[in-house]
Amino acid sequence: MNVSLTPQLEELIRRKVESGMYGNASEVVREALRQMEARDRHQRLRVAIAEADAEIERGEEDALTPALVEKMKREGERMVSEGIAPDADVCP
Repeated sequence: MNVSLTPQLEELIRRKVESGMYGNASEVVREALRQMEARDRHQRLRVAIAEADAEIERGEEDALTPALVEKMKREGERMVSEGIAPDADVCP
């Protein structure tokens, strides 16, 4: 994969490597991508929490009953048996 960077970004990467914080440019880019993914995940979680709060305000929440917990367990077991990976936001 080839990536084109602006001169400013190239300079930033060079400074990060020269600072000793990173061994090479690839480490800088990997860290930047990890940080971007973490930021995106946090944003998705904030949206999900806001949606859940709105459901609670409207009285639409499900009570956490033993029956609901059992249903969630069965769904998880089904997903495992079918080879379906859990959502990364649920099980990072």
